[in-house]
Amino acid sequence: MPVEIDGKVYYRTQEASRKIGISRATLFRWLNAGVLKKLGRDTRGWRLFTEEDLNKIRMKANKVEIKEEPQAIEPKNSRRENNRRT
Repeated sequence: MPVEIDGKVYYRTQEASRKIGISRATLFRWLNAGVLKKLGRDTRGWRLFTEEDLNKIRMKANKVEIKEEPQAIEPKNSRRENNRRT
């Protein structure tokens, strides 16, 4: 359940990961990679996420990277194949 502090709504880790649609492990991995630079915490040290934080993470979750795969080099016919054809 979201927490309201000074009129602002915050989500804890499990709530944030559910709302974004990623696992907690993925969320922690992205946090360690620096997706968010500054993150709030409550008095227990638990992470608190704002809607703005969730939007930044969603952008990461929905990012599509297209990488071209190297072209496969077709092997030249081997001697065995050449011998079979004759």
